[in-house]
Amino acid sequence: MDSSVTAQALGAAAHDLSLWGLFLQADWVVKAVMIGLLVASIWVWAIVFDKVTGIRRANRAADAFEDRFWSGGSLDDLYAREGEEPTHPLAAVFGAAMREWRRSAGQGSVLGGARERVERAMGVTIGREMERLERWMVFLASVGSVAPFVGLFGTVWGIMNSFTAIAGMQNTNLAVVAPGIAEALFATAIGLIAAIPAVLAYNKLNTDLARFAARLESFATEFGAILSRQTEVAANDTAAPAASAAE
Repeated sequence: MDSSVTAQALGAAAHDLSLWGLFLQADWVVKAVMIGLLVASIWVWAIVFDKVTGIRRANRAADAFEDRFWSGGSLDDLYAREGEEPTHPLAAVFGAAMREWRRSAGQGSVLGGARERVERAMGVTIGREMERLERWMVFLASVGSVAPFVGLFGTVWGIMNSFTAIAGMQNTNLAVVAPGIAEALFATAIGLIAAIPAVLAYNKLNTDLARFAARLESFATEFGAILSRQTEVAANDTAAPAASAAE
């Protein structure tokens, strides 16, 4: 019987080249790398699903709120319905501004630094809401940048073990060499499977979050102007009786 045919048959019998077989036959370090990357990949998809649904929900709530805000109704009524206990970021910004404006008006300090305090309150609220929406984004960026190198580490480790085994067997037949190299390269493949969706999702979600942050800032600027005008009107109404009494 041909010795090369026999070696190929024995190599095929000894190694299962399916994905599950490659995992089971890999070194324990390579297995740990594969399991870690698979867990990271599952976590990435869970974060992506949560962020996509969260951003869509926030935009829908913001659309409905802006319709009610610009409908010409009373700001006090809108604050009583949504501003006191906000359920979405735009309502939180609105509620923070109204609370600060009411507090300034109650202290009789509608002039002076009232506008600055209202703007500061809205800015702090925007930062807090965006920080909540951007949670786990650092994890996506980390997986996208680190996962290929972790997979490469598993590959290098697996190839080192394969070459050590080949040297011990003193057999360089392809049927003996290929399975070990395939096991090692499988780690790099899993690293890319985890990294590519993470990078794409991070870029898309980062753009959507930046657009939503700009929407909150635009609303804060417009609402700040509205409160400023109301502050000036209230100040003029207060100053007019005082001037009449002085005359």
